[in-house]
Amino acid sequence: MTSPKNRVDTAISAISGVTLAIYLLIAASLSLLAVFSFYDVILDLVALIHAGDMTQGVLQVLHDLLLTLIIVEILETVTAYFRTNRVLVTPILIAGITAMVRRVLTFGVEPVEPIDIGMTLAAILVLTIAVIYIGRQERAESY
Repeated sequence: MTSPKNRVDTAISAISGVTLAIYLLIAASLSLLAVFSFYDVILDLVALIHAGDMTQGVLQVLHDLLLTLIIVEILETVTAYFRTNRVLVTPILIAGITAMVRRVLTFGVEPVEPIDIGMTLAAILVLTIAVIYIGRQERAESY
């Protein structure tokens, strides 16, 4: 007969294995998304060469490139989990900043309410402060 501690350890090991498998599937999916997203950037660059409206084409390339960067930052979070067995917050915050910058790029193209501009800029400020604060904490922990 196995002890309750052994059963708990077995259950924890099984759950950890499932978690790792899910993270592996997420990493594979994000890798594919990043490749396809970068391929889209290349297609947009080729279309930009032949485009009549350069401004709209450049904005489209920037949007796609920033989307690729967001995907890569999230993928970095997953790969960091495999390296450290911890979820790192900084890459997620950087992906959030990138998403907000992507939104700022649309301000000149689409009609936007002033409150939306203010909230977006506030989100960028808060995320930037969080990245700085967490970076300082991580540097202090490494010493």
